[in-house]
Amino acid sequence: MSLFQQWAFIVKEALDKSFLVAKFFCSVHVANTYLCSTALVQGPSMLPTFSLTNELVLLERISTRNGKAGTGDVVILQSPENPRKFVTKRIIGMEGDKITYIVDPKNSDSTETVIVPKGHVWVQGDNIYNSYDSWNFGPVPYGLLQGKVFWRIWPTSAFGSIGRRPETVDPALKQVLEQANQS
Repeated sequence: MSLFQQWAFIVKEALDKSFLVAKFFCSVHVANTYLCSTALVQGPSMLPTFSLTNELVLLERISTRNGKAGTGDVVILQSPENPRKFVTKRIIGMEGDKITYIVDPKNSDSTETVIVPKGHVWVQGDNIYNSYDSWNFGPVPYGLLQGKVFWRIWPTSAFGSIGRRPETVDPALKQVLEQANQS
């Protein structure tokens, strides 16, 4: 075998391996962008669903792209006030829903009612006393939803499905609304 043939063989092998690695990374990119990815959840706004410390979750991106995310789903969304920040919240209302919320849950029981506009969702943290969400910045455009959280990976003691929360009204809010309806 001549020196030229040896070099041609080496170059061909290197190109074949490079294309294989490039295909792998393209597949990972497509899967991460359009199908499923991981996210780190932290902070007090989603207590007791998630703890204060870092939790690793899986989110699927198909539901939010196809308009299938709905009331009760935990989603990761791009913050409407800071595009570099991503937050984890629960969808409380979809477009056209009438939402009654406590304006300042720490200091009063006064409520306000809004109708979610077309193409928007109303999101709130499960811990309404320590959450910065739609009652601060209003309805969120559906396009800011990045994915629906469906599985907790870490910590292993909490490994498992997230699912929907069947009761989407906070008990304190429910009590205030019942008192308002009685009077």
